[in-house]
Amino acid sequence: MDTCKRCFLLSLAFLMVFFENLGTNVVFGFNGNYKHHSPHFSTSQGIYDMEDVEDDGWQMVETKGNQFIVNSQPFYVNGFNTYWLMVMAADQSTRGKVSEVFQQASAVGLTVCWTWAFNDGRWRALQKSPSVYDEEVFKALDFVVSEAKKYKIRLMLSLVNNWDAYGGKPQYVKWGKAAGLNLTSDDEFFSHPTLRSYYKAHVKGVVNRVNTFTNITYKDDPTIFAWELMNEPRCTSDPSGDTLQSWIAEMAVYVKSLDAKHIWISQTISDAHLQFTTTWMEAHIEDAEKYLGMPVIFAEFGVSSKDPGYNSSFRDALISTVYKTVLNSTKKGGSGAGSLLWQLFPEGMDNMDDGYAIVLAKSPSTLNLISLHSSKLAIFNSMCSWKCHWGCKKKNALETIIYHDDL
Repeated sequence: MDTCKRCFLLSLAFLMVFFENLGTNVVFGFNGNYKHHSPHFSTSQGIYDMEDVEDDGWQMVETKGNQFIVNSQPFYVNGFNTYWLMVMAADQSTRGKVSEVFQQASAVGLTVCWTWAFNDGRWRALQKSPSVYDEEVFKALDFVVSEAKKYKIRLMLSLVNNWDAYGGKPQYVKWGKAAGLNLTSDDEFFSHPTLRSYYKAHVKGVVNRVNTFTNITYKDDPTIFAWELMNEPRCTSDPSGDTLQSWIAEMAVYVKSLDAKHIWISQTISDAHLQFTTTWMEAHIEDAEKYLGMPVIFAEFGVSSKDPGYNSSFRDALISTVYKTVLNSTKKGGSGAGSLLWQLFPEGMDNMDDGYAIVLAKSPSTLNLISLHSSKLAIFNSMCSWKCHWGCKKKNALETIIYHDDL
């Protein structure tokens, strides 16, 4: 069993890929009616009633070879992206949106949510200045983590943004300049020792945080599936990539020193996009299997309603393409470890829609698609185990259900 049980993630704009670095996994790169399953799912045991799951059954996700496992059972990531949870939870009048989106996600079998554990120097800032926090906003993040656990959804928590939204890399540079540093580029975030120390202090503050709702330290909480070092990292001033890789190596080791229990993870529409998506995913799954021996998660995929030629049928086709490619790897015990849809919204948040929002109550075809995919993964997870080398306890049932093209 790998000693490292969580993953760092470094996301690319469309999809993300895991690779191993220094022994640590890093990622590169309602109510509506539905038909396919009970709304109660387990991330490790298949379908269940949430009320029946005891805390001692809520264990860390681990890695073994190129697979994620929980309790010696396969764990395939079936998730979504919702970056705004902490900010909404910071206001009592909007906190209910957090519960609402988790409830809807859980109802269709989604098990992992990617969200931000940062807001630097801006409106409702978590970190008002280096290592100075707004306790009320931190309590809002506590609520997000506790509410996720309530609905049996695991979290990938991103620790800083590459872009200036919610502060990010540019805010750290502003803090450095205010402290008298001679900085000429935002990319000095990756190289200047003072800015690196600011980031490390933030990481330490989050990882060692004791949740005020659950009294569990973040680094000990199985609800947190992964730490993402940075959202969409870029260091354009160094095309060689050496500066960014040096930063990743240092920060991955640093976070692992604080938390050894979790894994480390980091436009015109046409049908050509579907073929490209399949080819791109299959190539990265193959690389992960042949060269890295690690699981791969594909994240931030979707179709914008603002794109020329948008229609909901194409959006469903893209989602189906990603799901099918992951399942083709899943049924062979391959490195395709799951996916994270961009992005899930409850009703009444149109002002924050970037064009990619999926409101399940208004999207019955997409709801059914997600629900069916969740059912497939739940069945697979309940029938297979690592101990039998991904052999299935009920092989005939799997051949009938999981391998059937109609599913």
